Amino acid sequence: MNPETQKVWNQGSAKANAAYQGLRRNVTINPITRLEGHGKIDIFLNDSGNVDRAYLQVPELRGFEVFSLGRPAEDMPQITSRICGVCPTAHHMASTKALDDLYQVEPTSAGKKIRELVYNAFTLEDHALHVFVLGGPDFIVGPDAPAAERNIVGVIGKVGLEAGKKVISMRRRVREITSYFGGKVVHPVLGLPGGVSKALKVEDLPRFKELAKEGIEFAEWTLGVFKAIVLANPDYVKLITSDAYTHKTCYMGTVDANNKVNFYDGMTRVVDCNGKEVCKFTAKQYRDFIAEHTEPWSYMKFTYLKNRGWKGFTEGADSSIYSVGPLARLNAADGMATPKAQAAYEEFFKTLGGKPVHHTLANHWARVIEMIYAAERMEQLINDPEITSTDVRRVPTATPKEGMGIIEAPRGTLFHHYQTDANGLITMANMVVATGNNAARIAMSVDRAAKGLIKDGNVTEGLLNKVEMAFRAYDPCLGCATHTLPGHMPLIAKIYDPQRQLVQELIQG
Repeated sequence: MNPETQKVWNQGSAKANAAYQGLRRNVTINPITRLEGHGKIDIFLNDSGNVDRAYLQVPELRGFEVFSLGRPAEDMPQITSRICGVCPTAHHMASTKALDDLYQVEPTSAGKKIRELVYNAFTLEDHALHVFVLGGPDFIVGPDAPAAERNIVGVIGKVGLEAGKKVISMRRRVREITSYFGGKVVHPVLGLPGGVSKALKVEDLPRFKELAKEGIEFAEWTLGVFKAIVLANPDYVKLITSDAYTHKTCYMGTVDANNKVNFYDGMTRVVDCNGKEVCKFTAKQYRDFIAEHTEPWSYMKFTYLKNRGWKGFTEGADSSIYSVGPLARLNAADGMATPKAQAAYEEFFKTLGGKPVHHTLANHWARVIEMIYAAERMEQLINDPEITSTDVRRVPTATPKEGMGIIEAPRGTLFHHYQTDANGLITMANMVVATGNNAARIAMSVDRAAKGLIKDGNVTEGLLNKVEMAFRAYDPCLGCATHTLPGHMPLIAKIYDPQRQLVQELIQG
C-alpha cells in the first residue's frame, strides 16, 4: 500500500472503503519483540472475527553464504561469528569444527576439552539471557502486563534488586571463560583447525573451578525461581499445556554415545512425535536427511526431513517437520549426562506426562534444565587433569576440499558446510541455522496460538503478546536466519473493524 493510499485509508474515506471491500480484517505486529533480529506477524480474521490464518514473516534477506565466497577458509570462524552478536560462539565453534573436517585434522584431546568448556560456559550465560530478559518477562511480570513493564526492569521489580544483580553478575562472570580463551566475549578468536589458540595456565585454574561451582549454584537457583513463579501458578501451567501452544512433530538433537544430550559433539538424532527414533546421522551426512523448502511470504527457509518429503505445515506421526532447541534436545535424548540435570530431566517429563513433551512453552523449563547440565559439564571439564595441557593444537597438512561441522547452538542444531578450491578459498558455503531448523514449527506455533487465543474479534495487547510468546519460546535468532543492514524498525499494530474501518493504531517508534 503506497503512502497516499494509506493516508486515504486511515481517514476512512468512502473511496478507500470501496477499494478494499475484498480484503479481510487484519492485525499486523511489526516488528515482533524480544528476540534476536527482526520479523513481523500478519493475522487475518474472517467475518466472524476469528483467525483465518496467521503468518510469521521474515522480510530481511540473508547473504552470508554469498559474501563468504572467495574468502580464505581459515577466516570463516571470524566471519561467521559476525552473523550475530548474541550467539557468535555458536557460529564460531560450528565453523571451527567444519575446518577440522575441511583440513582433515583431528583436534588434540586438550584442544577439544577447552572448546567444550568454553562452549558450555557460553550456553549457560546465553540461556540465562533468555530466561530472565527475553522470555522471562512473560511469566515473571505476566503476559498481560503493560508492554512497558515486560522487560528486564520489570523482572527486577518482581524478583528484587539483589536477584537482578545476581543474574547480571553471573552472566558477566561466566563470560570470563570465553574472553580468557577467545580474547573477547563477542566474536571470540579461539578455534583453529586442529584445536585452539590458547592453553589454560595452571595458576588460573582455581578461579575457574570456583566459577564452575558458582555456575551450578546459579543454575539450580534459576530452577527454583522458575518453580516458584511459573510452575506454582496454575494459570501459567494451564497456559503452557494448552492446545494453543501444542504441536506433535518430530524432534532433533545431538547426543553422545549413550544417547545423552551433548552440546559440543556426537551424532544428530531425530525422533518422531511418539518418541521413536527416525534417524541418526553425522555432520557429513546431513544432506541425506535434511532438505529446505521456501514460501513466497518469507525469506527464511523451512527445513524438513528429506526422506519424508515436504507435506506442508502439518503435524502427526507422518509429519516431516521437526523442532530443535532445548525441548527438542530433551525429547530426542534418553537423558542428561550429569546427575543434577538428570534429576531435573526426570522431574520435567514426570510432571508433564511422559515423553515426548509437545508443549511449545515447555521450552522455557527445558532451557533451565540445560543450564544445570552446562554448569555441571563445565565443572567436569575444569577438573579434568588434561585441561591444563599445552598440547592444544594439531597443525593440519592436508589440502582442503570440503568440510562440515555441527554444534548444538542454544537455539538448536546448527550446520556449517564449506567447499574450497586448491588454495583454500571458499567456493561454496551453506549454513543451516537453528532458527531455520525451527522455522516450520515456529510458523505453525504462531498460527495455532493466534487461532486459539483470538476469538470474536477480541484483540487486545495482552492477546497479541501471547501470540508472540509462541515464537519467543524458541528463542529465535532471525539475525542468524536472515541478514540485512540495521535500520529504523518502528512497531505499528493496526486493528480494523468488520467494515474495514481503522479502530486503533498502536505505534512504537
